[in-house]
Amino acid sequence: MKPIKVGFLGGGSFASVLIPSFKAHPLVGEIYLAEAIPARRKLLADHFGIRHRFEGVEDLCASDCDAVLVFTQRHLHGPHAMAALDAGKHVYCAVPAASKIEELHALCQKVQETGLIYMMGETSYYYPSQIYCRDRFRKGDFGAFVYGEGEYLHDMAHGFYEAFKNSGGEHWQRVAGVPPMYYPTHSTSMILAATGARMTRVSCLGVRDHKGDDIFGEGKNLWDNPFSNQSALFRTSDGGVARVNEFRRIGVGTGNSVRLSLLGTKAGFEQQADDHHVWTTHDHQRQCLDELLECADLRIPAGHQIDPSIALEQQGFQADFRSAYAKVHPAERLPAALRASDHNGHYGSHHFLVDDFLKAVVFGLLPPVHVWEAAKYTAPGLIAHESSLKEGAVMEIPDFGGPASDWELLEKHMPMVP
Repeated sequence: MKPIKVGFLGGGSFASVLIPSFKAHPLVGEIYLAEAIPARRKLLADHFGIRHRFEGVEDLCASDCDAVLVFTQRHLHGPHAMAALDAGKHVYCAVPAASKIEELHALCQKVQETGLIYMMGETSYYYPSQIYCRDRFRKGDFGAFVYGEGEYLHDMAHGFYEAFKNSGGEHWQRVAGVPPMYYPTHSTSMILAATGARMTRVSCLGVRDHKGDDIFGEGKNLWDNPFSNQSALFRTSDGGVARVNEFRRIGVGTGNSVRLSLLGTKAGFEQQADDHHVWTTHDHQRQCLDELLECADLRIPAGHQIDPSIALEQQGFQADFRSAYAKVHPAERLPAALRASDHNGHYGSHHFLVDDFLKAVVFGLLPPVHVWEAAKYTAPGLIAHESSLKEGAVMEIPDFGGPASDWELLEKHMPMVP
């Protein structure tokens, strides 16, 4: 059980809050950092004591690190992940996996050919509501799947302006106007990770933006995207129906911005904007699950100061970075050093993301959100955006298949690391 060297590609807010968890994990020997902005590279590396520092993806891939952790701008994830795989590195990639269908096909093929580990860091996979629904669906408690809702309601003013300005440079609006459906995995994974199905067809409509801040609109961004809000209706491979909302101009500022509802022939689960969770059954039983699914709140200790340029979590609007486990989380399977850490977030998901990736690499196991699963979560949004440009035309979603190998899935063979 030899510790590995992991290299962060990109030093933005998400990288900065995950570095402590990777450093604390007993399977990590050393942290490397590649960051294109010199001041941020120095600030982050000095703060966390990182000795190996690089300017970009080429230098990091040429180093002796074992794995590359991709935290660059979202439209660069596909090319950067492929560069790392081409260099023989395992890959952890922040969401989404890619912004082109061709990139998803290439990633799946490369992982199959090389046997390297690829994991997409989808926080929603480890949300309490998703864990609960996944478990009950596998037990058959839902019955047959009928309908699901997944939505990500995140107004641009709630942290996205700052994030895009922080990494996008002088022309940050050109990147900030990315189609909302190009960032679908928080929503799609909530449904598909529970049911195990995939989305096969889609009809999507968009809402044209009228804010006037030069972000959304033809000629204003890299995609000529006019839509700040998009709603999609999907057919699923198990015969059900799913609706996904990706909203970036929305009057919702409290509660969980990522929500799930699942309805089956025997029972249903509904999650509301104010974080209420209800389980109902065909025979009129009703159970409130708030106590089981509520995450602990990690408060920043009084007097504790961290330079706000290191992490957006310190600026008040990123409460997502300050949450711990819920009762439903299997925290007992995590290393003691992670369980003792107060560096967690996104409804307790961070520690599980780190642990699952590292165990997959070290023990040669397939992570839960492997490359084919990542493609299954990402592709529906890419095709949905095409549909919205055609005013809801029904379009087919490609099937990326699954691993044709003797890999064992990490969930079924979870090694314990003290």
